[in-house]
Amino acid sequence: MASRLALFGGPRAVPEGMVKPWPEIRQEDKDAVMRVLERGQLWGGAAPETKALEGEWAAWQGARYCLSANSGTAALHMAVAAAGVEPGDEVIVTPFTWTSSATAILHHNAVPVFADIEPRTYNISAAAIEKAITPSTKALIVVHLYGLAADMEPILAVARQHNLALVEDCCQSHGALYKGRKVGSFGDVAAFSLNGNKNLAAGEGGLLVTNDERVYEEAARVQQFGERRMKDGSREYNAYGMGWMYRLTEMTAAFARSQLTRLDETTEHIQENARYLTAGLSDIEGFDTPYVPEGYKHVFYRYNLHFLPEELGLDVPVEEYVGKVRAALAAEGVALGRAEFLVPAMTLFQERRGYGKGCPWDCAHYRGAVTYNPGDYPVAQDTYRRVAGPVGLTPPNGRGLMDAYLESFHKVFANLDEILNA
Repeated sequence: MASRLALFGGPRAVPEGMVKPWPEIRQEDKDAVMRVLERGQLWGGAAPETKALEGEWAAWQGARYCLSANSGTAALHMAVAAAGVEPGDEVIVTPFTWTSSATAILHHNAVPVFADIEPRTYNISAAAIEKAITPSTKALIVVHLYGLAADMEPILAVARQHNLALVEDCCQSHGALYKGRKVGSFGDVAAFSLNGNKNLAAGEGGLLVTNDERVYEEAARVQQFGERRMKDGSREYNAYGMGWMYRLTEMTAAFARSQLTRLDETTEHIQENARYLTAGLSDIEGFDTPYVPEGYKHVFYRYNLHFLPEELGLDVPVEEYVGKVRAALAAEGVALGRAEFLVPAMTLFQERRGYGKGCPWDCAHYRGAVTYNPGDYPVAQDTYRRVAGPVGLTPPNGRGLMDAYLESFHKVFANLDEILNA
């Protein structure tokens, strides 16, 4: 019989301090940052670390052009602008994502329109995209959520049929594959994040990639001060449009370059932990482990479980079930991350706060009539209540921690009646 739950006074399965933080900082990372300090050049769009990172990421990703940014959100806004989105245009995006996937559209005074998700991958549905298209639709943003690629073939077919620009939000999916092809290589432009919890982490930062020179040049105007990007690195000091000064700093670029040398190793480490957890959790009912369709490479930015009290014949609200399981696992030392957000349910969209005075929804350029009823996205709404998973699959965490996690889950689900009745 499983030992007594920590929630009720038993010993923790995961000892205090066992989960090591991410990113893992090695001596070579410290040396990279010191290299910048010793050089004394800390900033600049053409500074050496920044330019080197852009070249290395373009090569790793297989893209012609790369621009760095000070966040994934900034990179995503640059992508939206470079895709040709203008005030009053509608851009279709998933309702189940990080906030920036939708607010990057608002940044350019355009209007987000949400389309529901697939129930197993949690990614946007091509059929839902088709239903959301109106005469005002200019583009769509495809988010590859949690490290798993969206189903790109039907999405690309819809985009081509309706002549829509395609932006890929790859902020959680560095290196994920769809039928042998990297995410970020399907659309007109793609954005990646270097946030401190991403698989390629540098604190804050972002990367934009494209194979289109016009898209690159437009993104470069947004990245800096509305100026043209001169091939020789010189500047005109003349703005041709709006710019937001999204440049990356040299120390961040140097740290990201060092981490990039280990990205493939990091991904393999995370995947091995994910495989081990999936195998060890397979005998427990009450949730599904992550779904990976055939032909996909999941990089597991998050290892999320899909909680199913119905599978156990329980007549209990999902929120209560997940909440009590979460509390019991937390007592054992297993922190469950949250789901992403049901974005259209946020106050920003419910009250249409935007820029104030109803913009962009009530601006003269917008002629549509979008609504944001959370019930219009039933799959996303249901998924939001059910998804959570353990963090800590990143290096140097390995088999020892995964075994402690498995012990925790077996303890909790062996005592589930006691937890639910507490």
